[in-house]
Amino acid sequence: MRVLMFGWEFPPHIAGGLGTACEGIVKGLAANGVETIFVMPSASGDEDQTYTRIINASDVAVDTVSESVEEFLDKVKFIHIGTNMVPYASPEEFSRLVEEDRQRQVKDFSVSYGQKYKFSGKYGANLMEEVARYAMVGGTIAARYKDEFDVIHAHDWLTYYAGIAAKQLTGKPLVIHVHATSFDRGSADNIDTRVFAIEKRGMLEADRVVTVSDLTRNIVINKYGIEPSKVVTVHNAVDFSGRENLEVERGVREKTVTFLGRITFQKGPEYFIEAAAKVLKRTKNVSFVMAGSGDMMNRCIRHAARLGITDRFHFTGFLRGMDVQKMFALSDVYIMPSVSEPFGISPLEAMRTGVPSIISKQSGAAEVLRYAFKIDFWDVDAMADDIYALLNYPALASFSAKEGLDEVNSLKWTGATAKLKKVYESVVK
Repeated sequence: MRVLMFGWEFPPHIAGGLGTACEGIVKGLAANGVETIFVMPSASGDEDQTYTRIINASDVAVDTVSESVEEFLDKVKFIHIGTNMVPYASPEEFSRLVEEDRQRQVKDFSVSYGQKYKFSGKYGANLMEEVARYAMVGGTIAARYKDEFDVIHAHDWLTYYAGIAAKQLTGKPLVIHVHATSFDRGSADNIDTRVFAIEKRGMLEADRVVTVSDLTRNIVINKYGIEPSKVVTVHNAVDFSGRENLEVERGVREKTVTFLGRITFQKGPEYFIEAAAKVLKRTKNVSFVMAGSGDMMNRCIRHAARLGITDRFHFTGFLRGMDVQKMFALSDVYIMPSVSEPFGISPLEAMRTGVPSIISKQSGAAEVLRYAFKIDFWDVDAMADDIYALLNYPALASFSAKEGLDEVNSLKWTGATAKLKKVYESVVK
């Protein structure tokens, strides 16, 4: 089995959990006898290619799929993003406007046709433009390597259009992997409609939709209207190879409770702060750490100040690589109070380091972790009670740490990707 895989990032240069998951997947697939070609917008050259072959989309010119710009854009006409709707136009007027827009696309695209596009690979202001161009380059790559893969696999909405282009230009089956949805990134009444449209288009065009949890599977079925038989859950895992448990000398005797993740609404940081304030009313021998960055960071700093706990509350900023492992090694309790979490790998990493963990019931990880403490994200009283118990009852903390370590050691990517391989086999004729 051979797979053409579209991703957006890959270690060691990552902004979140998606790149880490992609690395675990290609390693697990290799162990199951599946070869992968991994395409990303901007490769740095220091990615580990032991288990996969990486293609840098920034090195590929869009000039090999069609005889002309018009032919190419006709094949991948779905790529156009953000068109302006014209109300009250007659059928004749509407047809004229559509044709003018098509000609404009040909004119605009012809400037870069046959040339390379330098992707940032980031999540900046021109993200939608990069998503569209990545689809064009993705189609080029798929056509060029069509004899070297059996199935196409696209990760998250950023790559769905690239996956669709690859399918339309090669006829190969498409599997899309839903790591998060618009409903996880914002409230139900405040989603990005452009992203939602791309997500739904990807799900409709795909031959199979893989979700990282049953929680996400239910969202895909109920919010996007996708046929249930088409949606398969494959829970995430963690790759612990090459990691050693760190021995870190503490500078203070007090215990540490850690939140590690993006400081955004989805992750529930303000509930963590509220729970911290309640714990500090009962004991002072503890400090709280919020490790990460995000659009709610300043708001959370002000929140902690209003509650009068800044002397016991620390903001580290974004951590990566070995600094993450050191933070876990310094922690006595890890907490993930997410409002909506498709899966959530961080508690698995914390438990692997021997740290007792508290997670919200609104997370996919809650489906597979028996020995993590589970609370509703909004129940700050229960959250504070669990934190206090783990800090003050050594036997409870020791039991949770031991059983949790044994549990996460059994959640390996080789097992998860064995299920993924069966998904591929189900769509390859």
